[in-house]
Amino acid sequence: MKIKKKISYLVICLLTFFLFNNSAHAYLDPGTGSLIFQAIIALFAGIATAIAIYWRKFKDFISNLFSKNKKK
Repeated sequence: MKIKKKISYLVICLLTFFLFNNSAHAYLDPGTGSLIFQAIIALFAGIATAIAIYWRKFKDFISNLFSKNKKK
């Protein structure tokens, strides 16, 4: 039981240290900003492409469902 108490104390101390630390000492160069910008643009382009592909498949499905000349 004493080991569990020490482990819980250690976890509480580590969480306190990492959650309430004010200084970051980090540097983000301009290349990092452009990389994040490119990732956001790629995300939107991928979403738009996926929507276009599945919209076309949906339209084809609906048109085949309601077409008068059904394929056999």
